[in-house]
Amino acid sequence: MKSNPKIPWIHSMEFMNTTERCMDLNTVFSRIESFMKKEPHANYNLIIGSDGQVHRGFTKLITGIIIRRESRGAWACYRQVIIPREIRSVRNKLSTETSLSEEIACYFDNRKRSQLEDIILPYVYQGASFEVSIHIDAGSDKFISKTAFFVAEMVDRVESLGWLPVIKPDSFGASSYADRYSKSSKIPASSI
Repeated sequence: MKSNPKIPWIHSMEFMNTTERCMDLNTVFSRIESFMKKEPHANYNLIIGSDGQVHRGFTKLITGIIIRRESRGAWACYRQVIIPREIRSVRNKLSTETSLSEEIACYFDNRKRSQLEDIILPYVYQGASFEVSIHIDAGSDKFISKTAFFVAEMVDRVESLGWLPVIKPDSFGASSYADRYSKSSKIPASSI
């Protein structure tokens, strides 16, 4: 993706995982392509999910990108966004998380998604598939989850982008992967 230097990203687009740091979105896309090309006959799900945790004096938000090969592994990375205030409103925090996921989903436009679909296309009649979803860190049970009142709004937003919305208990991209990294109150020096 070619970026316009006059129109910068709102937040850093630096992704990392347990083996790599300082990946931009083009590098992430390349890793996803490579992962899919290793087994082009498989079923794939490209998942984006965000989770935020309020810490003393700031809110830490993590957005994960996961390419999942059904029953046979995954490759994932994440980015961190620090908001220098405590986001206490449930709706505001959930909306911010969803916005960060949507921001990344916009990178995977029709052209990028077609490139990934082309990898599995020769194997579609043997069962290969490719799906895109945004995992929302919200549940629909009004007795258990404070986020339940805002689920419909977030689902509508995700659907308007042409992505499949996934909510709890199935939204592991947000509620498990991103959540793992948002809980730590440590902030890397580059984020301050």
